Amino acid sequence: MILRLRFLSFFVWLAFPVVVQNHTITGKITAQGEPLESATVAIEGTHLGTKSSSNGDYRLNYVSGDTCQIVVSLVGYLSRHIRVVLAERQTVLNVELEKGVSMLNQVVVTGVSRATLIRENPQAMEAVSSKDIEQTSSDNVIDAIAAHAPGFAAVKTGPNVSKPFINGLGYNRVLTLYDGLRVETQQWGDEHGVPADDYVIEKAEIIKGPASLMYGSDAIAGVLSLFPAIPHTEDGLLHLRFLSEYQTNNGLIGNNLMLSRGAHHWSWALRGSERIARGYTNPVDGRVYLTGFKMWNASGFMGYHTNKGHSHLNFTAYSNHQGIPDGSRDSLTRQFTYQIYESKGENTVQPQVDDIKDRPIVSKSVLNSYALSPLSQRIEDYRLYTDHDYRIADGEIKASVGFEENHRREFDHPTDPNRPGEFIILKTLDYSLRYNAPPIGNLEPSIGVNGMYQTNKNDQTATDYPIPDYKRFDVGSYAYGKWKQNKWTVVGGVRFDHRADKGAGMFSKADSVTGFYRQVSGRDTTRSIHAFSPFVLHFQGVTGSIGTTYQVNDRIGVKLNVARGYRSPNITEIASNGLDPGAHIYYEGNLDFKPEFSLQEDIGISGEYPDASFAASIFNNHIQNYIYEDQAVDASGNPVVIIPGNKTFQFQQTNAELYGGDAQLGLHPRSWKGVHFENTFSLAYGDNLNSRYRKMGSQGQYLPFMPPPRLLSGIAYDLVPVRQTAVRTITFKVDMDHSWAQNRYLGLYNTETPTAAYTLFNVGVHTDIRYAKDNTLQLQLQGNNIFNTAYQDHLSRLQYFEYYKASPNGRLGIYNMGRNMCVKIIMNIL
Repeated sequence: MILRLRFLSFFVWLAFPVVVQNHTITGKITAQGEPLESATVAIEGTHLGTKSSSNGDYRLNYVSGDTCQIVVSLVGYLSRHIRVVLAERQTVLNVELEKGVSMLNQVVVTGVSRATLIRENPQAMEAVSSKDIEQTSSDNVIDAIAAHAPGFAAVKTGPNVSKPFINGLGYNRVLTLYDGLRVETQQWGDEHGVPADDYVIEKAEIIKGPASLMYGSDAIAGVLSLFPAIPHTEDGLLHLRFLSEYQTNNGLIGNNLMLSRGAHHWSWALRGSERIARGYTNPVDGRVYLTGFKMWNASGFMGYHTNKGHSHLNFTAYSNHQGIPDGSRDSLTRQFTYQIYESKGENTVQPQVDDIKDRPIVSKSVLNSYALSPLSQRIEDYRLYTDHDYRIADGEIKASVGFEENHRREFDHPTDPNRPGEFIILKTLDYSLRYNAPPIGNLEPSIGVNGMYQTNKNDQTATDYPIPDYKRFDVGSYAYGKWKQNKWTVVGGVRFDHRADKGAGMFSKADSVTGFYRQVSGRDTTRSIHAFSPFVLHFQGVTGSIGTTYQVNDRIGVKLNVARGYRSPNITEIASNGLDPGAHIYYEGNLDFKPEFSLQEDIGISGEYPDASFAASIFNNHIQNYIYEDQAVDASGNPVVIIPGNKTFQFQQTNAELYGGDAQLGLHPRSWKGVHFENTFSLAYGDNLNSRYRKMGSQGQYLPFMPPPRLLSGIAYDLVPVRQTAVRTITFKVDMDHSWAQNRYLGLYNTETPTAAYTLFNVGVHTDIRYAKDNTLQLQLQGNNIFNTAYQDHLSRLQYFEYYKASPNGRLGIYNMGRNMCVKIIMNIL
């Protein structure tokens, strides 16, 4: 009790205002005399920042000191880096921006102790703005980010499930942050995505490479950081934002409403959204059964700002109800079929057993309906978290604590659709404390500690248990420093992590009445299955990174970084022994696994000119004790089938190497006013270094889920009306998305198949309209895959949902979405 009171009094003391000399900076952001809305105005190296209003005005309060560095940035414009002398309590600074791409001067906060320019961060990073996200019509926010960040991709299981991949690695090797909080949602699973509201993400930052120094385990491939929208104004007015969209392919209907108010000290926001869709269509499969979904989100924010810093309180609630596609079809007509009996071994009292190749055909009325099949998945996720950032003397302290509860239910029993096959409840307490010490000469030192406490529970109503109940305690501490002088910036640090996993034993056996398996204990374990044995495991590791950037001149910069990453095995890799019904995989883990350690080198160069910009980087990542899934086979090489219709995978451990790079080129000639030509290219290769697979190519050498080489090219034209009309801008754009054939695939035991090359074309028009003083309306029309190309993305799991070795039309597996026309409206009302 005494400890709790001291902890509370500590934050009360932090929040209590003190008398210091503070300044206010106000002004207007313009381009060619016209006001710019949503331009970011930030003080470099601090948490202070705001955005310009619809008439270009901005206001920064609580600016301390005699001087500061102001960074003003907006997508489509060259950033300004301005040193301001604060001679008065209020300083007026009007900033004129010039058309450009603004890559080098974007401010990021992910993976650093203080807000830092991308040009000064040695790590390979990307920042995706709210404008990029809002003006991209896609299946979800992860896909929207992938359209703007080379090296970032997504493994998909239909339109509603996209799992982030960075440079060929994903799942527990990519750490996802939501507003700085770890996202813990059984991310080892295939069939669910990131639980976030697709309509409120204001910005995304991506670290492409090991980021264990700041975050510990699970950031061995990199970090995806999502930032929800919060109030940036202090006008005391109520702001309303309404978004609505419709997509023709799957009839997606999406709506979002956000209310917000910002004042001198207090600010708040309430957000809510919903999205519904039926199955999507393509020219090969028609409408794809069980790919519809219904989801809703609610979230809230409250913030208090003083002249010392801020305190924020947030909550989110997420619910996603979606189908679980399995790809079963009629062998002759290729029409989708549906399951009516239990699979063999799933029910011990029912005489009729599911025959995968003899199921009823799904009717057209069911395919075209928004109603979801009883065989579906429900994901629920709830977060409550708070973060604090305060200045103490010349230093700064940051603290956060958050609680997340994730429910994952998969209903896969056609004879008892209300009984979950899998029901897992994951609870996580996440904590972080960092102290940014006062600068020592040119050095900015920081120390910190972060970690989590986690419990996992299989609900008693479930019938399948892929992983055991467990408890996890994770803690890590680090020291970090940034040294800057003239054109050089050096960043580095060291960290130590420790993780303790304690697993519970479990017995299960068939219920004599229902026939379904259930958990049993005590005397009831007679003739039961010993699914899991208790265990206690400890993992630890020392990691770190060192890197430097050198600004050759005002236009060109180079960077070099070497980082050692760490990842402890996830629970499926060490302890799984059961069916994951939604993934159609029976997992078998290994308690003897060691932590993964990676060593990655990154080299990059970037440049920015008024008429063009470019960036290029290469990486090499060597992973020690790499854990991977290997399909179980018998002595004859035939796949082991424990439960019919489901593959059996055993986890193995070896070494691996990944290498590749990406490049960006943007052309925006001033002589062609309004024209933007953007290009990105990414390439990643991955090899299993197990000696038995050496030079075996697709028969074991190549790692699975490696994205093929990809080129994204887009040309846009901004038409600005000559006269002062309600229509402020009209933007026309054409995009090309080309993926080369992927012949470096894991074909051993037919785990993967090669993927053909394809090219997709998208077209769109976007307009900004001002009406009734400062109210705005954005209208967007976009056509994706306008030529209705039939293709299979190599990172789509649906291409492997096939039960036959041959097909009448020569096409196997499920294809990706066909032509899709999208309309989106965003209204901002004061």
